[in-house]
Amino acid sequence: MDGNHPVDPVALTQALVRCPSVTPNDGGALDLLEETLTGIGFRCTRLPFSEEGTPSVDNLYARIGDQAPHLCFAGHTDVVPVGDASAWAGEPFSGEIRDNQVYGRGTSDMKGAIAAFVAAAARVIANGPLDGSLSMLITGDEEGPAINGTRKMLEWLVKEGETPDHCIVGEPTNPAAMGEMIKIGRRGSMNGIITVTGLQGHVAYPDRNRNPVPGLVRILSGLKTGPLDEGNEHFQPSNFEVTAIDVGEPAHNVVPGFARALFNVRFSTLHKSDDLKDMIRDQCDKAGVEHDLAFHLKGEPFLCEPGRLVQALSTAIESRLGRRPELGTTGGTSDARYIAPLCPVAEFGLVGATMHAVDEQAGVGDIEALADIYELVINEIMGAKTS
Repeated sequence: MDGNHPVDPVALTQALVRCPSVTPNDGGALDLLEETLTGIGFRCTRLPFSEEGTPSVDNLYARIGDQAPHLCFAGHTDVVPVGDASAWAGEPFSGEIRDNQVYGRGTSDMKGAIAAFVAAAARVIANGPLDGSLSMLITGDEEGPAINGTRKMLEWLVKEGETPDHCIVGEPTNPAAMGEMIKIGRRGSMNGIITVTGLQGHVAYPDRNRNPVPGLVRILSGLKTGPLDEGNEHFQPSNFEVTAIDVGEPAHNVVPGFARALFNVRFSTLHKSDDLKDMIRDQCDKAGVEHDLAFHLKGEPFLCEPGRLVQALSTAIESRLGRRPELGTTGGTSDARYIAPLCPVAEFGLVGATMHAVDEQAGVGDIEALADIYELVINEIMGAKTS
């Protein structure tokens, strides 16, 4: 390999994809990264975490340099299951290249981005001393419970005095083509369950049972569903959606013992989760039906106002691809929500059209372009010499 470019981002992507790292299994991906990063000068620390009731997860933190500015790349090597492997055109963990595309589970989400950043870091390091620090925060628990991964790693970073000044998360932010979007925030996500308890019995004897379905329908009819606001400059409208209704009984002649509805709220910084809980409680109570209501907050909304990091990313994207990216907050949640309270964070990676899908893939040219973009950002943030 060329001494000035000691890591090939495409070859490293292929090697990472060949590690079957379905959450919570590592599949050798972190060993491969540790070996590669150590080879270019990073100090690596493995951070395995456990918690009762959840699978143990291994994680990796690597850093080179001790001074500010400290630029961190955060990502995950774990992937979702492949589903029906026979539906894939090739072996799901082959990492093979066909028609200038790298195929395999995790190519776009997000092993290609990890490989691109490692390649970019290697180029900058080979070009001379760093005027700052680079680090990588790699978890094996983003696609799973997200309990023994990034959150606990960040607690460790703070305790060890390793808090970064800027962070890039390599999620596949582009809908269809490279350079379309940088994510500068995400909506919050909150799940909920409404349960009305009845008394099961035969439908022919209504005096012997109590049907919970009408009560649940009454509650749901009083809930404000759909858009909760009009959105703003950075966020699409918040929305409340009923996602499932279950009575646990498939039979036509049985009055169910319970009726349950699941819902999800996606909300912007225009709302606080506690206020939304109070609003939903009030709306449910107005139905006058005895019920149980439970919430599970998946993540609060966050927004990182555009600053030096976003400007560096935007300029690098435009320089390499000739396109000025949109600054968006769409999509689901990501580990950036845990990082945002510590430092400015922006998400930018590959095209996400096939993430979590059969025949997941990433373009060879896209991976190479992403490595170039990350290199430009590193140089801009750190003032390193250009190659």
